[in-house]
Amino acid sequence: MTDPISKEQSEYLNQIQRKKYWIRVAQVLLLLLLLFAWETAVSKNILNGFIFSSPSRIIRCFYGMVTDHSIFLHIGVTLAETLVSFALITLFSVLIATILWWFPTAAKIIDPYLVVLNSLPKSALAPILIVWLGNNMKTIIITAISIAVFGSILNLYSGFLHVDKERLTLIRTLGGTKKDCLTMAIIPSCIPLLLSIMNVNIGLSLVGVIIGEFLAARSGLGYLIIYGSQVFKMDWVLMSIVLLCIIAMLLYALTGFIKKMYQRKI
Repeated sequence: MTDPISKEQSEYLNQIQRKKYWIRVAQVLLLLLLLFAWETAVSKNILNGFIFSSPSRIIRCFYGMVTDHSIFLHIGVTLAETLVSFALITLFSVLIATILWWFPTAAKIIDPYLVVLNSLPKSALAPILIVWLGNNMKTIIITAISIAVFGSILNLYSGFLHVDKERLTLIRTLGGTKKDCLTMAIIPSCIPLLLSIMNVNIGLSLVGVIIGEFLAARSGLGYLIIYGSQVFKMDWVLMSIVLLCIIAMLLYALTGFIKKMYQRKI
């Protein structure tokens, strides 16, 4: 049976809730203020609406593309590429980090190459991938994978190496094999780290997809941005950027929710 909360504790918790509430209100008001200032500046010709667009023009543009259903294609393509890239990054990270832990000599040989590949500007690889793989969705997905996978492997492998040594020694003392160490200590201990890495990788996957769509796409929000900038349809560009912000927040919230659900279970 839990102890009753004292009056002081209750007041303290209420203060925290009120503070969170007012922070959220301030965030919303700041956003509305910025949108109002943007709309007013365009309507008063302080800013050129053709170049800077405006919230009302973005809404009209979005409504028009919803009416002809074209926006759903672009959102669907970008979202599908992001989710596939994210799933493959997670799979490759766990698989390769496990292989490196299992074969420490191979890890010492490969480690400097992973560091170099992680440091390499990934946007420089995109044109090469187009030449190698062609102008298609496969190129976009591989570009997105290259953005995050090397750093993810290094971070996860480092987490494997820092698992409690005494716990591994105990498993070996009791007759456990290397496989037992992996399944009973390494992977369970690194699940929180993996969830944190996933939280970062979902955003990097979206960034990689957009970079790929800039160069090798005929649909998607990245394609809308680059094509809209080329033909001076800034409503398309800014609408796509707004949609990307919303998608990024939703994906980040999804991985954050998964992390919270796991933390509640342990």
